[in-house]
Amino acid sequence: MAKNSRSKTARVVSSKVGFKGPVFWVATDDVEEPGGVRARRDVVHHSGSVVVLAVDESDREVRVLLERQYRHAASQFLWELPAGRVDEGERELAGAKRELLEETGYRARSWKRVLHFYVSPGFLDETMSIYLARGLQAGPAQPEEDEKIALRFFTLSRAERMALGGTIRDAKTISGILWIAYMTRHGRLPKAG
Repeated sequence: MAKNSRSKTARVVSSKVGFKGPVFWVATDDVEEPGGVRARRDVVHHSGSVVVLAVDESDREVRVLLERQYRHAASQFLWELPAGRVDEGERELAGAKRELLEETGYRARSWKRVLHFYVSPGFLDETMSIYLARGLQAGPAQPEEDEKIALRFFTLSRAERMALGGTIRDAKTISGILWIAYMTRHGRLPKAG
């Protein structure tokens, strides 16, 4: 059995940055992975993102705040939860609060991280954390110059149908909506705090 076969992490033999931009960088790594496999791995490195599952619980049914904006990589407008990159040196929760305010103008009294996951771990090290934001207070949005965002609240049942029916095609948004739908349906939604 190979010496490294019991290792739980890869040994990076060499690494070379091929691209460095303001949002991410790409490295080509020569690695020896657990199990002794030696391979070339191209990895997109990203500082991580936060997603805000902002909900209004003042009506009979929970309503979810979604935004619609054009996404060049998808070549279309998409319905999404508010989200953004965590700035260097910024804590996730601070980033979530900043993104909600910038993109929507809302502030929230209660915050709780409910999901944390890898976006696409086959080639990307970006993680996303979804924060449940409750007790919303409206205010003026402060979008960045290149952000043209339309906002709308959807009932949870409608948002779930949109996610399952293919109207919502953004993975982070589908994850957040299905999480809150499941938790609400089973009476497991965390108490606002």
